[in-house]
Order: sequence, then structure tokens, then C-alpha cells
Amino acid sequence: MPKFITIGYGDREGYDQTPVAVRDAAHAHDLKLLQRGALIGVAGNPVQVRNHDAAGVNTTEGAFMVSSLPVAGFAIIEAADLQEAIGIVSKVPCAVAHGVVEVWPLEQLS
Repeated sequence: MPKFITIGYGDREGYDQTPVAVRDAAHAHDLKLLQRGALIGVAGNPVQVRNHDAAGVNTTEGAFMVSSLPVAGFAIIEAADLQEAIGIVSKVPCAVAHGVVEVWPLEQLS
């Protein structure tokens, strides 16, 4: 079955303004995804890694991309196709709590 990487963006303000029942349902949905085998995690602090021309590793703390909402978490899910993946993530906390979720098809190397 195809895999999809999801990136959730959201902040505490959006989460707090979402009705508790909606948030609880979204967290219950995450638990179902975990039971189905999804890999879900909350975002930690990022580090940028560069090794231009394999001449030496250079690291910089912080995110490379800038967004109006911080990255809140990641997941790897399985779905029959992109439409099913969209349906699945439409019920997760970032999607319902005034955030946004990106869905990226994972094209695996052979």
C-alpha cells in the first residue's frame, strides 16, 4: 500500500480555540492511526545539516523553512491513494485545530 508523509503545522492558540470535543475526537483519530500502524511523532527542535561537496559537515540549529505556523508533528501513513490520505489527515489535530497538514506521497527507492 502506498505511504504518505504528513507534516502538521499548528500552534497553541489555534489548538486552545478549538472546542474540546473536536480536539478529543482528533486525538482519538490519532490513536486509531497508531493502531493501524502509522508512525506519528511530535516535532522536536530541528537542526540543518550541510555537507557541500562532501567537504565537511556544517550544522545550524533551527528550521530551514519559515512558516506562519510552527511544525507541530509528522506522521507516515498508509492509504490506497492521495484522496484516501487526505481523508485520513482531515481529522487529525492540526487539521481541525486551526492549523494545516501537508500530505506528501512517499516515493520509495528501489
